[in-house]
Amino acid sequence: MASRLVWASRVASYLRISIPHRGFASVVKDLKYATSHEWVKVEGDKATIGITDHAQDHLGDVVYVELPEVGTSVKQDGSFGAVESVKATSDINSPVSGKIVEVNDELSSSPALVNSSPYENGWIIKVEVSDSDELKNLMDSEQYSKFCEEEDH
Repeated sequence: MASRLVWASRVASYLRISIPHRGFASVVKDLKYATSHEWVKVEGDKATIGITDHAQDHLGDVVYVELPEVGTSVKQDGSFGAVESVKATSDINSPVSGKIVEVNDELSSSPALVNSSPYENGWIIKVEVSDSDELKNLMDSEQYSKFCEEEDH
């Protein structure tokens, strides 16, 4: 595999084509991140939650997402569902406490949205936040990037 990549890079260089290199997963600036690799976007008292690009990259192709029921209460760092991939099954933890007000039903028929669009179309739940002070326990994009780099080495 490595030799093919080197060969492709040489060919691309010769043809003056740039090849995007994916050194590490993308991190979105305005989100907060949990050490368990979930992200949260807070707008007022509502929070949208999903798994990070880093997490989906390590999981591989997602084939099933276990979604919770609307109205269920979640606790910060508590499990609310699972993501099943070709490699493993992993719990999804909530970065904040609150009540689930919406689930992304599109993931039932298209679980791969978690891979292709982890920060937009692949969101998992929306929560009415019960304690906004919990956000202080989460990392910003810079801290999360550093956390991922250290974890991968």
